[in-house]
Amino acid sequence: MRKGSSNSFIKGAFILGAAGIIIKILGAFFRIPLANLIGDEGMGYFQSSYPIYLLLVVISTAGFPTAIAKLVSEKVAIGDKYGAHRIFKVSFIALFVIGIITSSALFFGARIYSYNFIKNPKAYYSTLAIAPALFFVPLMSAFRGYFQGLQNMKPTAISQIAEQAGRVLLGLGLAYILLDRELEIAAAGAASGASAGALFGAIIITFIYFAYRRNSEIPKAVGKIEDTSTILRNLLVIAIPITIGAAVLPVMQTIDAGIVMRRLQDIGYTENAANSLFGQLTGMANPLINFPQVITAAIQVSLVPAVSLLAARKDTYSLNSTIEAGVRISLLLALPAAIGLVILAEPIMLLLYPLQLESAVSASKILAVLGFGVIFLSVFQTLTGVLQGLGRPIIPVLNLAVGAVIKLVLSYILIGIPSINIRGAAIATIIGYGIAAILNLMYIRNKMKIRFNFINVFLKPTISVIVMAVIVRISFSIFNTSLGNNKATMVSIIIGGLVYGIMLLVTKTITEEDFELMPGGKKLYKVVRIFNKK
Repeated sequence: MRKGSSNSFIKGAFILGAAGIIIKILGAFFRIPLANLIGDEGMGYFQSSYPIYLLLVVISTAGFPTAIAKLVSEKVAIGDKYGAHRIFKVSFIALFVIGIITSSALFFGARIYSYNFIKNPKAYYSTLAIAPALFFVPLMSAFRGYFQGLQNMKPTAISQIAEQAGRVLLGLGLAYILLDRELEIAAAGAASGASAGALFGAIIITFIYFAYRRNSEIPKAVGKIEDTSTILRNLLVIAIPITIGAAVLPVMQTIDAGIVMRRLQDIGYTENAANSLFGQLTGMANPLINFPQVITAAIQVSLVPAVSLLAARKDTYSLNSTIEAGVRISLLLALPAAIGLVILAEPIMLLLYPLQLESAVSASKILAVLGFGVIFLSVFQTLTGVLQGLGRPIIPVLNLAVGAVIKLVLSYILIGIPSINIRGAAIATIIGYGIAAILNLMYIRNKMKIRFNFINVFLKPTISVIVMAVIVRISFSIFNTSLGNNKATMVSIIIGGLVYGIMLLVTKTITEEDFELMPGGKKLYKVVRIFNKK
């Protein structure tokens, strides 16, 4: 029975992890074409609406799916299916009300936010366009929490993919249709994709719910019925701490948006110029930094149940080995991604944004700095999964909060230096995530007494990536003359990947345990083992 529960949990984690990968990929295919369509100025208006939207989404929904899932699963465990469904109904009504409040607050407060807080008046239309999403997202949270409590992760995954697909198709479509008008209107069209996607996702999961209801009879109440106030109190007790932790990053991003725009204008940039630089940072460079998270997010998901199981068994040796393997794999993926983005920053930007060449060159200077953040972000994410598996979920929240505060202070100082300007935000981001990752690592070493092999985890991957970086730089210089930027960039990336893979085998950096943490890793290891024998 226990084994079946564990298998069910791991299966559910991989379903959500796979959905997360698809969503990230769709997100990349949304932002890159969008930046080509509306440029850095349009992306500035578009991105300006997102921090406050994400903050309100976190406040209204972050903890509720988990709280609903926990309470529903407890009722199901004791055979009270009526009570489980009643929790869903009470939660749905509560989130319905929250959705009305948050969407109305953003819609009617859009002018104050855009004109007074972030000092970017032309972001007003994007903020208006994204506000309706705040009504539909809480509704989806109620359904998702209910199904998760029933150990059924598929409705959550399907609705998430549907939501993102609707956002991509409708957002890009409306941006293209409205392109002949002012840029702020086209940006608003893109932002409205979030509202349309949320509506689409809500419709999909509602159909799934009613299909489930047709095939599952809800039994009548047995015994005492739990009153509404008790259910709401139990929900809030679980949801509020989770929400506080999840709000750290959106709060940081919302404040950061105001700091960037204000400080750039303080040192002499016009409103439009400051907006364009903000668009280059958040709309053109940041998506590339977030893309490697597709893989490290899957590592984090797989580490949580593995670490939890080994910690419960008090299998110290296997626990240390698993954690070390997770960190090593994270670095093996993050290092080449980071260094590749840094040394090929301008060629990559020119490849991705051919319709915005001037902005691409300017954004490449930001990417050349921000690229190093991939390393710290990946390590932080992996160690967060370890700490969650060890039953210390509040620790990474506190560490991220420390990093966020330092980032905001440094952003204010560095952006105000004219010679640094927008790159100050990139430098502050690297330092902020670096501090959060180091604090996670220190806690794991000092409090949890977990040690890492310096040579295997840090030195060998670093040597491999240095060799890769030299070969990539040389190959791009050679091929750029004859093939042009785009082909030379692609060829150099392929060569870099091959060189890096060979170096990992030569230095014996990767092990069988490393491959086992990857999807399809066992089959891949068989191929590598054959290669090594030869």
